[in-house]
Amino acid sequence: MVLPATIILFVVVAIPIGYGFYLSLTSYNPVETTGPRFHGLAGYAEVLTSAEFWRALGVTGAYAVGTLILTVPAALGLALLVNGKFPGVGLFRGMMYLPRVVSLVAVSMIWLWLYSREGFFNYALDLVGLDPVEFLTDESTALPSLIVMRAWKALGGSMIIFLAGLQTIPQELIQSAAVDGAGRLRTFRHVTLPLLMPITTYVVVVDLIYLAQSFSEIYILTSGGPLGSTTVVNMLVYKQAFENFQLGEASAMAFVLFCMIFALAYANVRLLGRSKK
Repeated sequence: MVLPATIILFVVVAIPIGYGFYLSLTSYNPVETTGPRFHGLAGYAEVLTSAEFWRALGVTGAYAVGTLILTVPAALGLALLVNGKFPGVGLFRGMMYLPRVVSLVAVSMIWLWLYSREGFFNYALDLVGLDPVEFLTDESTALPSLIVMRAWKALGGSMIIFLAGLQTIPQELIQSAAVDGAGRLRTFRHVTLPLLMPITTYVVVVDLIYLAQSFSEIYILTSGGPLGSTTVVNMLVYKQAFENFQLGEASAMAFVLFCMIFALAYANVRLLGRSKK
């Protein structure tokens, strides 16, 4: 009974990964008729010495860290806000979680209009007498604009995870802190926050892994521009593969990124293990 699923997994996942790794060891331009030419680890050496790759990796890191700086505190604050009973709390939770389940492509198309010169944000600036801003075509504002959009998209999902963590904290500990004279701020700092550390670690590391693979929103909103200021690693892989037709180098970049993501996943497991101890 497991055999059909195993065959599908092997054909759809294992074979493409294996072929991609083989391509990463070759120099391959599909336009040429010679086919892949094996050159071992030379492609990896070229990637690791490429200034373009390291710049894209830096943009990826700035994008991921900037998004987390906005998302994690805001998500925790919202979780604290909705961790109670008041009229409409269920509706509010659902509305905050809604962006998480909407397609990233659809969200990106909406924000593409919001950021446009005739969009809502420039309309609001015009109402208060300010000049329009080229959110996505100015090198100084393109990456921050992407970070704001991505933080909004991730906010609801992180809020739900923090809310689940808050609801597992024993109320006896909160009540004991109150009996000992601790106010809300001290209770949060010395009771709630330490007990949420495993959840916080999970949210940060898993979101870092997810953000490191970002592509679709960047492709739709900026296509990596202007002047490469929003070219993350996956965008660079796409350009190398489908614009420059360097499939070997693109595959090597993808596997270098895979190794880095695997390292983040391993760090996640280690940190969670220490938190539990």
